[in-house]
Amino acid sequence: VKTEGFKKARFKILQLLMKLRQICIDPHILFDNYDGESIKMDKLLETVSDYVSSGHKILIFSSFKMVIDKVKSMFDSSGISSYVIAGDVKSKTRMELVDKFNSDDTNCFLITLKSGGTGLNLTSADVVIHLDIWWNPQVENQATDRAHRIGQKKKVSVIKFITKGTIEETIVELQNKKKILSDNLIEGKDNSEVLSSLSEKEIKSLLSYGEDD
Repeated sequence: VKTEGFKKARFKILQLLMKLRQICIDPHILFDNYDGESIKMDKLLETVSDYVSSGHKILIFSSFKMVIDKVKSMFDSSGISSYVIAGDVKSKTRMELVDKFNSDDTNCFLITLKSGGTGLNLTSADVVIHLDIWWNPQVENQATDRAHRIGQKKKVSVIKFITKGTIEETIVELQNKKKILSDNLIEGKDNSEVLSSLSEKEIKSLLSYGEDD
């Protein structure tokens, strides 16, 4: 950034930011030969299993389609029933799945944040889990509101999974500072405007771990 400026550096920065966010969810997303733990995925399975055993219905949001697919596979192997809405699901099919979920005994609805964050009424669910952190908290709130609709008679629990000591904590800090107020960062509609709102120190904190030398 210092030598080339935001315009030339922003694409590399965006790629790095996305990879850092993905590795917080599951290192297998980036590394095929990774044979270590996936703490967040393990915790998700543990949490969902506990809620399902208590009779709850759950909405699970992620920014990444590949993550939704991995969760779906994990749930299928564990006997946890689920529906999926992502960008490739047609509008008519989405509404059919919503109606089914609200009337049947399916445990979970797995939804990509940008494709199902608005316009869906899923009041049969009383637990909402955000598996990863989005830059704009308002987008997360809109997704949570899928369960907070007219007709909801239950208390809704909202859970955010945040990996300690990673970019996710830094994003939350920036959210709290109201430094990032647009969801255009990853969409690419106006990357330079959003990146330009961050200082070099803030960008460095997103891309680094631990204390500065």
